[in-house]
Amino acid sequence: MKLTPFLAATALALASSTAWQAPARADATLELVEPITDYKLFVAEKTQQLVKETSDFVAAIKAGDVAKAKALYAPTRMSYEAIEPVAELFSDLDAAIDARADDFEKGEKDPTFTGFHRLEYGLWVGNSTEGLASYADKLLADVKELDQRINALTFPPEKVVGGAAVLMEEVAATKISGEEDRYSHTDLWDFKANFDGSQKIFELVRPIITKDDPEFVKKVAANFETIDKTLEKYKSGNGYVTYDKLTDSDRTVMAAAVNTLAEDLSQLRGKLGLN
Repeated sequence: MKLTPFLAATALALASSTAWQAPARADATLELVEPITDYKLFVAEKTQQLVKETSDFVAAIKAGDVAKAKALYAPTRMSYEAIEPVAELFSDLDAAIDARADDFEKGEKDPTFTGFHRLEYGLWVGNSTEGLASYADKLLADVKELDQRINALTFPPEKVVGGAAVLMEEVAATKISGEEDRYSHTDLWDFKANFDGSQKIFELVRPIITKDDPEFVKKVAANFETIDKTLEKYKSGNGYVTYDKLTDSDRTVMAAAVNTLAEDLSQLRGKLGLN
């Protein structure tokens, strides 16, 4: 096939990352060009959506509309959470957009605490938009900068494939406790976005892995279905119940399913010769 400049760059990145692999996986280099390209398009769509929805979220804050800002908070974050492994490649922006109060010396009162969770704190704990305009403007500027940087990025294939496990590992390691959206308790929206982002990566590489290990693919697909059904239990309208409504038993069941999936997804890079 004729390679566009981006496809050529992707193929070169893949070639250098898999050059040491055994000949049996040599064909995976070109096989991964299309999935990585499709994933870049998926991420580009998500960042464009993030810019648009963040603009609406910020507008509600600056208009002093607390109810609307609260309603937009969780769905706006979903585009970011779905592409988190790529967003985290830009650590400065990730910290500015998605840091938690724990990361700052003075916690919520620290003036350098910015991003979604700073606004979440103001909206739910303060139940007000007072003093949030500058934080809202900074969030929008940072989101637009992220969109520009991602558009210029040649995606590292090992980061993309590894991102499927990273998304689930983060849910299991920290988010399952409810610490992510601790003021709004909208954690299940984040879980769904992480789940969708992980599944997108898996589905893109699924045909390649199926040829060598169809049983593994069936197992992972079944694990995705288990989590999907688990999340479905907590649907409410167009979203989800607040996370504080879940019992300890509910959280334990979800954690077990997420851990099982994360362990399986951690094998993807090896199966594609990217370790």
